[in-house]
Amino acid sequence: MTIAVVVFPGTNCEHDAVHALQLLGADAALVWHRETDLADYSGIVLPGGFAHGDYLRTGAIARFSPVMAAVTQAATDGKPVLGVCNGFQILCEAGLLPGALIANRDLAFICKPIHVRVESTESILTSAVEVRDVLRIPLNSYEGNYIAPADDLAAIEANGQVTLRYCDENGEVSDRTNPNGSTNNIAGLANARGNVAAVMPHPERATELILGSEDGRRLLEGFVAATRTSSQTNRVAAS
Repeated sequence: MTIAVVVFPGTNCEHDAVHALQLLGADAALVWHRETDLADYSGIVLPGGFAHGDYLRTGAIARFSPVMAAVTQAATDGKPVLGVCNGFQILCEAGLLPGALIANRDLAFICKPIHVRVESTESILTSAVEVRDVLRIPLNSYEGNYIAPADDLAAIEANGQVTLRYCDENGEVSDRTNPNGSTNNIAGLANARGNVAAVMPHPERATELILGSEDGRRLLEGFVAATRTSSQTNRVAAS
């Protein structure tokens, strides 16, 4: 079982992701964005950074990188696909998740620990936590303000696709606890199937107490478990 951590020009969180996954006992390998075949990987991570310098808009160029056809195929096949921060933006640009990410409400880069409340456990990222758990995770982004058309938002909410919302340390969700203006305080999202998930804060930066929190580890445990299941399923299908 090996997890592909995709590297675009401008990605800068790939080693954080690999380290966090290895802490959880997973094998992880860096995969350059020109790769066109991800069939040998049990899961995929699109990490944070500034893919292609965020020119045009975040994720707009990365969406056309050769690797994205393979990422799309993996998602279609049911493999776990996780986007973190810039990876969230890329998944939206690629149409693997609804909506888009725009500049933060205050037009300022945010770099601080925040709290999120678990809204659903029906995704590869949240299967190891409980609904209403409150997690403390670092947020590092300028364009983390999630938006979507009204019809898409209604469907997202009705389908339980919102996995995490910005909140305070007590789990209260309000405009006051929304750091970037994200619609409905959305911090994490999944597709209807649950195998494609994205999160704007960085769970890989909250996997050891020395980093100030281990709460991100709890999210990544769910993702690693999903990749193990994916690996076993693929082995059975191939036999």
